[in-house]
Amino acid sequence: MKLVMDVHIEADTARVAAVAFDDWAAVEGTKNYALRIEHVEKPAKGELDLRELPWLVQLLDANRLQPEVIVFDGFVHLDAQETPGLGLRLHDTLGGRTAVIGVSKSLFKGSETPDQLCIFREDETPPLVVTCAGIDLGAAKARVRMMHGRKRVPTLMKLAARIAKGSVDA
Repeated sequence: MKLVMDVHIEADTARVAAVAFDDWAAVEGTKNYALRIEHVEKPAKGELDLRELPWLVQLLDANRLQPEVIVFDGFVHLDAQETPGLGLRLHDTLGGRTAVIGVSKSLFKGSETPDQLCIFREDETPPLVVTCAGIDLGAAKARVRMMHGRKRVPTLMKLAARIAKGSVDA
């Protein structure tokens, strides 16, 4: 089983979502999950925002999920020097058992993103930035390219975002 995960923070609450799927080209997930987090603190100024890490793990634990791969909207590494991001922390927290693929719609602020991290899913749109841990970068990029959706962002990533925002039920 594979998962696409997303987190939406609104005021002092958050909602964590996951969409399970079996095939990289799947149009729909096999099951959706959601978890509401109360009393969210503001991130520490000037530090990497890792507030989402325990929430992601909490959703996995609450549902006894052990995916082979997690795809999420964010960064595994923040730059070409492989500065750890949320995705690498998640990979490490899960004991390296689960590969993590970060897919971002923009570059990390203040860093230069090498071309080898970028993929195009649609003509004449900005690239997606792919970083990963526990899986080869070429394989991760190929999997993200393979994901369903005619637009820039894969369908299941959009679904996880809508569930996290509460606009679609889990």
